[in-house]
Amino acid sequence: MPYYIYKVFQHPILRLEKIEQHDAFRVASARAKELRRELALSEQCLVKMIHAEHELGAEDLLSQVREPAPELGDD
Repeated sequence: MPYYIYKVFQHPILRLEKIEQHDAFRVASARAKELRRELALSEQCLVKMIHAEHELGAEDLLSQVREPAPELGDD
């Protein structure tokens, strides 16, 4: 399964733009870190890397709203 790298824009609505795709984690991770340094400030976006079977699956996972992590005392 490939690793996909996306630009994620939050405002005014969630928008995903695929940047690249890599087969190896190490290469994808290094490239995502490089893009975060370059793009995050200039384009007001997040750079996210996701491991998925195909592009549609990656976009589905990135679009899902995650529940916040439980905090101490949330019994």
